[in-house]
Amino acid sequence: MNILICNVGSTSLKYQLFDMDRDAHVLAAGGAERVGAERSRFYHKNPDTGDSVQMDASFPTHREAIAAMLDHLVGGCIETLEDIACVGFKVVHAKGVTGVQFLTEDVLQAMEAFNSVAPAHNPPYLSAIRQFQALLPHTPLIGAFETAFHAQLPPEAYLYPIPIELSRKYAIRRYGFHGASLEYLTRWTEKAMGRTDLRLILCHLGGSGSLAAVKHGVCIDTTMGLGLQCGVLQNNRIGDMDPYVIFYLAEECGMTLPEIKTMLQTKSGLYGLSGGVSNDLRDIQLAAEAGNEDCRNAVKTYAYGIKKYIGAYTAALGGVDAVVFGGGIGRNSALVRSLALEGLACLGLQLDPEKNAAAKGGMDLSATGSPARIYVVDTNEELMVAQKARALLLRTRDAARKGDTL
Repeated sequence: MNILICNVGSTSLKYQLFDMDRDAHVLAAGGAERVGAERSRFYHKNPDTGDSVQMDASFPTHREAIAAMLDHLVGGCIETLEDIACVGFKVVHAKGVTGVQFLTEDVLQAMEAFNSVAPAHNPPYLSAIRQFQALLPHTPLIGAFETAFHAQLPPEAYLYPIPIELSRKYAIRRYGFHGASLEYLTRWTEKAMGRTDLRLILCHLGGSGSLAAVKHGVCIDTTMGLGLQCGVLQNNRIGDMDPYVIFYLAEECGMTLPEIKTMLQTKSGLYGLSGGVSNDLRDIQLAAEAGNEDCRNAVKTYAYGIKKYIGAYTAALGGVDAVVFGGGIGRNSALVRSLALEGLACLGLQLDPEKNAAAKGGMDLSATGSPARIYVVDTNEELMVAQKARALLLRTRDAARKGDTL
């Protein structure tokens, strides 16, 4: 069973083709960059043969990028498009829908209903999914929603302190995101420690980031909410902020609501704190080392927010057995890990500086004698989505054979 997993950005497309009958062996991987720009970039690799392609291209929309991907798959690692059992997506948000779903029109409309709270994610995914429908009309499309991992949050964790009738009427609550990554980090750590009764604090830190408190394999709290504009600050987005800042900017500072919305979504976070130096932590760290005080404060503010959530989640869990770092920043920034864990020996978290400096995916970075473990892990969201899509296909086929419906 071959399953194609696609990760869609507003100007990008990344993909992996898995052979699920060969222990999720990767048959091909690639992507397109700068979709919609005058000149785009396409790359494709076949791991079995070592063949690879990198080329300039013209992709006015995702449709052309998808077509290029399919052209390189056929005749390379598969014979026809019928060899693809389904296309899976790491979809983000939908009103009243979560879990793993066939992307029917009802599900797509539920995604559209939450465009306003996931403006950087839902619209490009919806556009790309409709392109896949046109190009692969007979291939099932399956979405694994990032909110699913957080579905068992208790009311005290997901309720907002607004009139309860508004929450019920408009589905306003904490949902949480990055579910595929956080679930992978959970299962990896359970396997590494040989236990499932763990109290885990998971840190998915990248351009977009969130933390989760997981007890015995179940998420009990997470930093993101109705949308993705809360929790730790992010590359362009604000994270936690007093909502009355918005009213002050509008009522006293002369900014319009569209201006404020654009600022919060695209000009804040690391980019805003660094004074516009960059939205990439690597660039900001270099500028901080060169003496830029704004960049130094941006890094410290980012790490301090992570530290506060680690402390809060340790209290919520009644202790911590492991803190796990994943995502691009969590995996690669020794400085962020060091600052976020600094002073937390009181919680049983003791980081080994030498291990931290030489960290590789799958390493235990905790110091000798540390009561709790500290791991850095190469998360694999695509694999999680492929496994979930396969399970849904098999359940559907079994039900069809029995004459049942899911």
